[in-house]
Amino acid sequence: MATDTQTGLLSEERSTKRAMLHGWHRTCPNCGQGPLLKSYLTVRDECPVCHEELHHQRADDGPAYITILIVGHLMAPFLHLTFSHIDQPDPLIVATVFSVACVALSLYLLPRIKGAFVGLQWAKRMHGFKDS
Repeated sequence: MATDTQTGLLSEERSTKRAMLHGWHRTCPNCGQGPLLKSYLTVRDECPVCHEELHHQRADDGPAYITILIVGHLMAPFLHLTFSHIDQPDPLIVATVFSVACVALSLYLLPRIKGAFVGLQWAKRMHGFKDS
C-alpha cells in the first residue's frame, strides 16, 4: 500500500512490470484479459472486460521513436556484417532484403511498444490514470 500524494488516501501499488507485459501482449494493463487496441494503433476508450478507462493514455510519438531506435540498432550490425562477410553483395538485393526486414520488424514492434507505454502510464498513474 502506498499513500496517494494528492488525496492522502491509501491506494494499492500497481506493478509496473506486470502492466507493461500486459501492454506488450496488447491486453488491458489492469486485468490482462481485455483487448487494449481496437485497431492497429488505436487504444480503446475502456476495457470491455474490467471497464478500466483507457482514454487517458498519451503515448503520442514515444512508441515510434523507441521502435525506430530498436530497429536501427538491430539492423545496422546486420548490414555491417553483410558487407564485411559477403564479397561484393548486389546492392539491389541488400536494399530490398533490409527494407522488407525493417518494415516487418517495425510493424511487429510498434503496437507492442505502444501497449507497453500505455501499461507504464497506467502503472505510474500518469495522465489521469488514478484509482478507479
